[in-house]
Amino acid sequence: MSAVRADGSNGSVAPPVMAEMKGKDLLVAEAVTMRFGGLVAVNSVDFNIPRGSIVSLIGPNGAGKTTFFNTITGLYKPTSGRLLFDGHDITKRSPSEVMELGIARTFQNIRLFANMTALENVLVGQHCRMKSGVVASVLRLQTMVKEEISAREKALHLLKIVDLTADSDELAKNLPYGDQRRLEIARALGSDPKLLLLDEPTAGMNPNETQDLIDFIRSIRDRLGLTILLIEHDMKVVMDLSERITVLDYGTKIAEGSPAEVRANPRVIEAYLGRAATTQ
Repeated sequence: MSAVRADGSNGSVAPPVMAEMKGKDLLVAEAVTMRFGGLVAVNSVDFNIPRGSIVSLIGPNGAGKTTFFNTITGLYKPTSGRLLFDGHDITKRSPSEVMELGIARTFQNIRLFANMTALENVLVGQHCRMKSGVVASVLRLQTMVKEEISAREKALHLLKIVDLTADSDELAKNLPYGDQRRLEIARALGSDPKLLLLDEPTAGMNPNETQDLIDFIRSIRDRLGLTILLIEHDMKVVMDLSERITVLDYGTKIAEGSPAEVRANPRVIEAYLGRAATTQ
């Protein structure tokens, strides 16, 4: 699947294949365990993400959420268990191989290239899809020139999607915090992901920025036919945005279900939400 095409179309209507596949699992984790010496960070977790869904992974600090993210993206190789993505076994794949298959992520602490422009940051995100080699680049062959033009058009289109067209030539470090978050998502979209992983995307945002980002995440899922998995501590964001929620505690899955089911689960209340959550 190509999230954004070079002709400028934005995929606002999901293609027929996406409509047919929606609900079928895009990612499946089978008994995934991650040990660091004697520490079990993720303990035999079964987990699946239906294609086209927005799923949240929550839990207290130290619950194993980021570790699980890192196994999906290839940064960690699970001690045991298996990860399947879109029909491919990615358990032992490298991060670059995982990205090429269609998984992209953002980070809790924004990791933009601060001294590069917004446009340049998004172009970097397209690197794994570029086909021209070193020789074509050095000799400025026609194929390379055409590919660069296409990449620039696509990057500008992604900036339009995240409402940053006017800031394309602005250094990333000079953008407001909320715009930096959007730019990081645009860069991730540059790799044409099928699955987008967002690590605390609303961290540090005020309520208005948070609501804008909730609306934005939902809109890019619908327009681009994405599947989204997020880690998020803001429970309003989780409950408003998620179609399903999985809860980890000390590396073990303790609950899974709809927002209403998770909110009412006694183990979740005890471990994470707190008694006050039941009265909200």
